[in-house]
Amino acid sequence: MTAMDNGISDWPTAGFPGVKVNPDTLLPQIVNEDVCQDALAASSDDADRVMVLLLEGQVSEAAELLAEARIKDPESFRLRIFEAEIHRATHRFDRAVQLFRQLLNEVSGTPREAVVHQYLGRAQYVSGHVSAAAESFARALDLRVATAADAALIYSSAVALQRARDVLELAS
Repeated sequence: MTAMDNGISDWPTAGFPGVKVNPDTLLPQIVNEDVCQDALAASSDDADRVMVLLLEGQVSEAAELLAEARIKDPESFRLRIFEAEIHRATHRFDRAVQLFRQLLNEVSGTPREAVVHQYLGRAQYVSGHVSAAAESFARALDLRVATAADAALIYSSAVALQRARDVLELAS
């Protein structure tokens, strides 16, 4: 499946080949299975495998692999992100938000801060805390613009912020 053929060419990239962010749900989705699997086969990063398992809905397998990977590399930023993502995927939103806030305290003032705000916003958005999500997405966008981040990252934050604002507007 190709992005152009399925009307998803304007979906933000999600940072991994074959994966894009659905602008309605703000969650990443595999949009090209072949490209995703080829990239995964070429990767030696356990975080990539955890992410793909999550995207495939294999949350238990993702959690198991994450636990093994965290033993080998307990301070891995990406693995810590995916630990919180597993909580989000299993609807333990409070725990996911708590972990993202903990990470945010640790990375404040670093280039990773925008990444954590984006993930925090996603967890807040899917848990129904859209106003808080809009604030997180706005902060991610501001940081990304201020640091002249990659255009794809800026676009992803802009799309997420606009979606959150649209939902808030519809609710009022």
